[in-house]
Amino acid sequence: MSRNDEVADRLDEFADLLEATGVEYKPTAYRRAAENVRDHPAAVEALAEEGEDAVGEIDRVGDAIAAKIVEYVETGSIEELEELRETLPVDMAALTAVEGVGPKTVGSLYEALGITTLDELEAAAEAGEIQEVSGFGATTEQNILDNIPFARESRERTRLGDARPVADAALSYLTALDGVEVVEVCGSIRRWKATIGDIDLLVASDARDPIVEAFTAWPDADDTIEAGTGKASVRADGTRVDLRIVDPDEFGAALQYFTGSRAHNVAVRNRAIERGLKLNEYGLFDVRDVDDADESIETDDGSAEATATRVGERVAGGTEDGVYEALDLESVPPELREDTGEVAAAAEGRLPDLVAPGDIRGDLHTHTDWSDGGFAIEEMVAAAAERGYDYHVVTDHATGPGMVGGVGLDEAAIAEQADAVAAAAGEVEDAIEVLHGIEANIDADGDLATSDETLADLDLVVASPHSGLGQDTESATERLVSAVDHPHVDVLGHPTGRLINERPGLDPDVEAVAEAAASAGTAIEVNANPARLDADGGFVRAAVEAGATIAVNTDAHAPREFDNVRYGVHTARRGWAETADVLNARSLDDLLAFLDG
Repeated sequence: MSRNDEVADRLDEFADLLEATGVEYKPTAYRRAAENVRDHPAAVEALAEEGEDAVGEIDRVGDAIAAKIVEYVETGSIEELEELRETLPVDMAALTAVEGVGPKTVGSLYEALGITTLDELEAAAEAGEIQEVSGFGATTEQNILDNIPFARESRERTRLGDARPVADAALSYLTALDGVEVVEVCGSIRRWKATIGDIDLLVASDARDPIVEAFTAWPDADDTIEAGTGKASVRADGTRVDLRIVDPDEFGAALQYFTGSRAHNVAVRNRAIERGLKLNEYGLFDVRDVDDADESIETDDGSAEATATRVGERVAGGTEDGVYEALDLESVPPELREDTGEVAAAAEGRLPDLVAPGDIRGDLHTHTDWSDGGFAIEEMVAAAAERGYDYHVVTDHATGPGMVGGVGLDEAAIAEQADAVAAAAGEVEDAIEVLHGIEANIDADGDLATSDETLADLDLVVASPHSGLGQDTESATERLVSAVDHPHVDVLGHPTGRLINERPGLDPDVEAVAEAAASAGTAIEVNANPARLDADGGFVRAAVEAGATIAVNTDAHAPREFDNVRYGVHTARRGWAETADVLNARSLDDLLAFLDG
């Protein structure tokens, strides 16, 4: 893995600490540099080897920041950053995880009350100390107190988009080791949940000690937590990574068992019991002639206990498909294993034919440097064409609620951009259709801030909430229903406005919104940005059951963010979405027919 994200994180931390200490202007420069380092196609460590001039070729990375990047790559630290940490010794990430608490608030509360941790923040709020600080009040204090539980919970879970690249790197490393027959992730990351606890890896091999030794020597591992016979745990990029090695003829059963969910496994095991079988991590066994077979202890520790679970005749276990087949079930995709009807559907042969990443034929929600994106229209279109897409839609932000700092386009700018989009489309050699759209803002009442006349001239309109995200369920539902009923709205973008581990967003009646969208012919977006994954699987399933259309979009602000489409597709799969349910899995003609409908 390149170190771009790691370096960008340090620049973001630099920006937060500067802002917290009252420095103006510089924080913005560091954040812009961080964004462009993250999105830069070349590995920043390779550029650093060439020197500061090479690093300075990254857009918005000036001489001073380039020098700090080289310093970090070469030494693992930045002297000025360390000095800032000493000046303001706070847990910035934990404190700013509380909605409404930004770096300036952290700086003010540290100066006034010496608050450095989430626990200290909670104690001060409970004691009524925060409202006594200049610039704060009782309402602010109560909001902080109300939002601390969410912040605390978010610190215990890692976002899928942060964990999956680590898991992919581990998979690649382990696959190349001698003796590894097959390796797979399991647990919640294999079910593509929005957040995960640890990264769980399962290896099939007859060799154990050499693989454990190689795993603990993985270059991406920061430290080894524990290592034993057939097991090991390391920490990489702040996330715990657990490895388990099993016999090849038990791999399928172990993969099914450790993938979960617990509720799904209980349902499948009950089906096995009904047939005189016993299912555990070692296999599926026929125990009809075994006394007290279901009383055996299932544990991961010790050979005696492990032997006790291998009772009866093994009828399946080498492959996951074989386990399900032996129970007269279709093989259940990992995303569906939540005990929400998938076992009954598998028994009756009616599991959905889920959408796959390769089914997506274009992106309907993208941004350029006309609003808050970092790349020109031509660059984004070229990147879409390189991915083999049939079509691409430019949907920069319009002005309206939630847009600050002059980000959004007004009516005149939207009209001007139409010509720029047409010109960009003419410069792309690959056969790709380029459409012009906008991401309009849904205000608190469900109205759009952009005029109907302007919206009518566009190829596609995404309407999204960006403000007022603390509404009650009734108001949020009415707001979103009003938006999907708007005659010019084609796609309801990131409908709850949530940011995973940062803010919960709206909590609408998803069934009511789904039914309204189905009736109005408006698609509901699964925003594939790993910080959003919005709508989530539950919302998607409500939409599918209501007959509404789904759109899986990346909300890309840079070319590399097109790769996030996989997170959106797997989220849609968690909602039982089939290819036919997804608008941008359709041909250009079918897309245009939907937009004209």
